[in-house]
Amino acid sequence: MMAAGRAGSRGHEVHLFEKNNRLGKKLLITGKGRCNLTNDCDVETLLENIPGNPYFMYSAFYHLDSPQTQELFHRLGLQTKVERGRRVFPVSDKSLDVVIAMEQYLRENKVKLHLDSPVEEILISEGKAVGVRLNKGIVVEADAVIVATGGLSYPATGSTGDGYRFAKKAGHQVTKLFPSLVPLKTEEEWCKDLMGLSLRNISIQVKNKNGKTVFEEFGEMLFTHYGVSGPVILSASRHLILSMNEGYRLFIDLKPAMDEKKLDMRLLRDFEKYANRDFINALDDLLPKKLIPVIIALSGIAPDKKVNNIAKEERKRLLSLLKALPLTVTGTAGFHEAVITCGGIFVDEIDPSTMESKFVKNLHFVGEVLDVDAYTGGYNLQIAFSSGYTAGESVCAQ
Repeated sequence: MMAAGRAGSRGHEVHLFEKNNRLGKKLLITGKGRCNLTNDCDVETLLENIPGNPYFMYSAFYHLDSPQTQELFHRLGLQTKVERGRRVFPVSDKSLDVVIAMEQYLRENKVKLHLDSPVEEILISEGKAVGVRLNKGIVVEADAVIVATGGLSYPATGSTGDGYRFAKKAGHQVTKLFPSLVPLKTEEEWCKDLMGLSLRNISIQVKNKNGKTVFEEFGEMLFTHYGVSGPVILSASRHLILSMNEGYRLFIDLKPAMDEKKLDMRLLRDFEKYANRDFINALDDLLPKKLIPVIIALSGIAPDKKVNNIAKEERKRLLSLLKALPLTVTGTAGFHEAVITCGGIFVDEIDPSTMESKFVKNLHFVGEVLDVDAYTGGYNLQIAFSSGYTAGESVCAQ
């Protein structure tokens, strides 16, 4: 939509072929239906949050950076707000309003929209893109083609890898594809018992089999029937997906605001307060109710043991669980639950200042189909907007 709108604003006749029966299906589900459309930061911060080929995006971010993106949406009638982590959302908290603004952008730039129109093939002649063939065999001639098909994440929204097929046929390499920003599966059965429990203000550490910390972050997470999810987990997943079979352990610090000494003092106070209670009834001030039976089972302390009988060694065991609750990562929830795709069209074969193929003239690739990906926080949508805008601006420029 951004590529089409920008190309239309430059006076081109633009046709947007959409395989779904409506626009913005993936936008509608981003940010849990609220759409974190960008991050309110400078270009350097955008680049710092892209682990996958950041400097490929340098030129595109200077075509359209985050303040300019927000300004464009404001002009299109979308009011925005900035939340924790500089994440930008619509004031309405409705992703539909982002789609409506984009539809307005298409209308004002006279883009001709074709819904339910999957593209089967990009037509190439004498090293140039010359049009597309639609699923019913209809051929549409064109001076240029922009491919903005997304990756493989959330295939129900139409992201089924069409762009990779087009790229390969045009002679491009496509790197190995991984689900990224994706929930993690764990070995421990007790996660099932905690399904739906959300934890705020926790910190996590992910360690490899050698005990080296590969990722740590503070924030929110969620337990699922197969493992863990939530913002800090999705970010962590990006550091594991390329080498998942190496084996990783995840440690949750349930009380990061307190070091071990302070937390021990807190435990002692609670134990003094509830000295005559059974252990199972003594942790309500410290932990969510759902989590208490799991922590007790892992601590090895009998639930009906009187608090005043708990030994120092037992308290230390409890303390270490609260500071480093361990989980064994076994895999990811796959592309069906991944926010984005890691991997894609080899970026050395694309001109970063125009998003044009270096092999086929007038053929441009933008967004998630490229081997560029970022962390959560609005960065991936900014990649989509900036790369789309850059292609729209430079298409047929010669």
